[in-house]
Amino acid sequence: MKPNHCVAVFCGALLLCSVSHSAPDEDALGKSRGYPKGMPQTALDDRFKVGSFSAMDEVFPSRKVARAGSVWELGEGTLPAVKYNFRDTSYTLEDYLKRQRVTSLLVLKDGKVLFERYQYDRKPEQRHMSWSMAKSITALLVGIAVEKGLIKSLDDKIETYAPEFKGSGYGDKSIRNLLLMGSGVAWDENYGVRSDVNDLWGAMFRIFRAGNPTLVLTSRRLTEAPQGTRFKYATGETQVLCHVLHGATKKDVASLTQEWLWGPLGAQAEASWLVGWQGIEYCGGGFNATTRDYARLGHLLALGGARDGVQIVPKEYLLDATENARQPKGFQINEAGPGFGYGYQFWLAGDRGAFAMMGVYGQTIQIFPRSRVVIVQTAAWESASPPESRAERSAALNAIVEALR
Repeated sequence: MKPNHCVAVFCGALLLCSVSHSAPDEDALGKSRGYPKGMPQTALDDRFKVGSFSAMDEVFPSRKVARAGSVWELGEGTLPAVKYNFRDTSYTLEDYLKRQRVTSLLVLKDGKVLFERYQYDRKPEQRHMSWSMAKSITALLVGIAVEKGLIKSLDDKIETYAPEFKGSGYGDKSIRNLLLMGSGVAWDENYGVRSDVNDLWGAMFRIFRAGNPTLVLTSRRLTEAPQGTRFKYATGETQVLCHVLHGATKKDVASLTQEWLWGPLGAQAEASWLVGWQGIEYCGGGFNATTRDYARLGHLLALGGARDGVQIVPKEYLLDATENARQPKGFQINEAGPGFGYGYQFWLAGDRGAFAMMGVYGQTIQIFPRSRVVIVQTAAWESASPPESRAERSAALNAIVEALR
């Protein structure tokens, strides 16, 4: 492997090499203090982000997701030189890592690791917080539950499986329309102020105030649009689907993930879900896994949901979830928003059938099924979704894909 690879595999052993450059804002992020993790009240503070985001299942209550069976082995390869243009300047991939708060970056093609880098003293065995990438995992579990007959139809009402939502704004909405973020129920997804999403987070983990997370959801009454007609991003809709999974299967989501997904796909390491005080996982953003296992998940999806000829995620459901042409009017590319569409908890973009799992603070798994390329990035951006960081990430990651075409 070339010298710019920070992790190489020889005879099953990991060899870590040093990185010659400094990552951005190391001092502000806690380098001199060994990148400590915070407490629940401080985990999102800049000085604790790096430490917390790779140990959130130690900061918050969590449930383990065990690995099982044979590990899906990843091969090795070499990434061609990558250059990208951003704001009229040409940069290399090394420049990108010097400029952005990336904690890990991995490029996979045809099941081979072409590039793998960890910054801020992060290690391959550490589990990184998914944030909203967890929404896509929740959607995969819903699809498997339908395949198993535990959920009869995506057109069933939420209250059929989660009767606690009867009479609320969500109760008579379909599972399908919540998968699409298309319930039409009013929801404020503003991360910087007191909002619905922050009330849900605070209530689940009793941060700053006591609260009831189920009540945060069931108290939604106002409908702003007919269901199935409008995309509006809302973490609450995914959390309602978490209740549906609990009700339909009589199992917790961590157990479902372990049995239906993590074990069958051949994950190398244990994963985890954050769990609120009511015993329900934070399906809107609380999954934790290693970078390599995120890559394995992306590879599974790039291969149509199958590993070694065994279908793990139902193929037609996955296509319904991720193909732009299968989305209803209002959810396709350039309809859900400028340059993107939205499927069943997956972001859709581009003309090559690409889709992505996305989380705040820079987390992403980008999947290109036609070229079988998967790119995983974990990060500790300075805010939830800074426009400059998002724009430069798009430029750099698109350049990687172009280099591999």
